[in-house]
Amino acid sequence: MAVVFDSDAIAPEERADAVSTAMQEASAPSYVIHENPDDDVHALFDVWQFGDASVFRAQTSGIQLIRTPKQVLTTPAPVLAVAVQQSGNGLYQQGEIQRVVAPGELHVMDLNAPYDFQWSGDGASTCLHVPLDQLGLPVEVIRRAAPHVQQSPHYRLVANHITQLTRDADSLSADPAAPLSGCASIELVRGLLLSASGTGSDGGAVPADIMLSRIRAYVRRNLTDPDLSAEQIARAHSVSVRHLYKICASAEYSLEQWIISQRLDQVRAELARSDTRHRSIAMVARRWGFRDPSHFARRFRAAYGMSPREWRRAALEDAVP
Repeated sequence: MAVVFDSDAIAPEERADAVSTAMQEASAPSYVIHENPDDDVHALFDVWQFGDASVFRAQTSGIQLIRTPKQVLTTPAPVLAVAVQQSGNGLYQQGEIQRVVAPGELHVMDLNAPYDFQWSGDGASTCLHVPLDQLGLPVEVIRRAAPHVQQSPHYRLVANHITQLTRDADSLSADPAAPLSGCASIELVRGLLLSASGTGSDGGAVPADIMLSRIRAYVRRNLTDPDLSAEQIARAHSVSVRHLYKICASAEYSLEQWIISQRLDQVRAELARSDTRHRSIAMVARRWGFRDPSHFARRFRAAYGMSPREWRRAALEDAVP
């Protein structure tokens, strides 16, 4: 279990402050108010990494989290929180949303807007943190969807997925395929939000920002395909290549350069893993779609300021305890 905080290791008189500090570090900065600060304050926090996504589980005594407009402005969050209540009833308020979240139920919390979330007595919640840049949805779509996620046919699928991901988090996060579980989680959340927002439900043309999100998701799923091309992407989305480039240009987005940068990020991450040290650099590069070793090496150095070999050596040395 990836325990990042356990109040049992803290002296009772210091626990309230310690829990508040740990909660701030594990999630977005907020005011942490304990239900009984002079009584038995306790908490256990776990975090598991699944590639770009992560799962944060909090088990605490009665607690309230209030994130203010000033905190949102000064400390914007790079992730979206999709949480499933595990025990106790959560009370969630954000904008016009006011809900009692029973165990097993899900809510979407926009960390870049003020909120108030709390429970009385012992409770627990699991939060899937999804990077906004990987989710690729406009903030308007997220906020339009949040009040209506319960009406989406994807609601129970996503809630059960997060529950199961947490239940088996130790083994799943330790598996070499853990980043793929993270990718799948991001895709499920994207589907939930698009469904709940009603975007494109009238059968009309898909807005350009939503189409761009779909294009980015498709690219991420197919990065290992060395033949990935604008023609293939356009065909998969039933648009012309010209229209594909128009969508990308309107967002000041270079399709080819983004594909290369995504592939470089994946190679860089794989080279840093001790369980892949038996694979040659050329093998790893080919796996992520780089056919020309010289071209790959030049792009890697330009992006990260060192050669792939230098990066691997430094990363593996840092990983040695």
